[in-house]
Amino acid sequence: MEARTAAKASPRVLIVLVLVAIAAFILDQGSKYLVVTTLKPDEVVPVLGDLLQFQFVKNPGAAFSIGNAYTWIFSILASAVTVFIVWFARRIRSLGWAIVFGLLLGGVLGNLTDRLFREPGFGVGHVVDFLRIPLLPAIFNIADTAIVVSMGLFLILTLRGIGLDGSRPVRPGDEESDELRESSATAPGEAS
Repeated sequence: MEARTAAKASPRVLIVLVLVAIAAFILDQGSKYLVVTTLKPDEVVPVLGDLLQFQFVKNPGAAFSIGNAYTWIFSILASAVTVFIVWFARRIRSLGWAIVFGLLLGGVLGNLTDRLFREPGFGVGHVVDFLRIPLLPAIFNIADTAIVVSMGLFLILTLRGIGLDGSRPVRPGDEESDELRESSATAPGEAS
């Protein structure tokens, strides 16, 4: 089991992780570009009636605009998460986990790009948020959505016991099934 965990990720898994990250990043940055070039700050545009609206805001903080004075700290944390995912990716051998880390990487890079390159300056830029669900107390963006979806998938894979290599723990009744499969695989006349 230890050798499996230490094994490198397959090229297919790494490609999935990278493609998911690129897709999340492009969707995030593309949607922010459209919002910045077509909407005025705080303008509200109904999309699905009262269920979903676009409202362009610049967020200097984290979720729910927490920590407005510490934007530079969020930039450092996002950079650290990015480095960690890139370093950690070599351990992933499961497509499910590749999607989790791809979504997380794309989302973190989307918001980090805003913090590094948007006003008021490098490392302290404000994140463009525009998705508003009136029933929720927040305005968010595609990057935030990718991060939240990745955390939901993280919980599902963790609760199902799926390891980074795609393996699952053996349940109490599974030993008998394994023994039966092994004994039926033995050719007739061979000792088991």
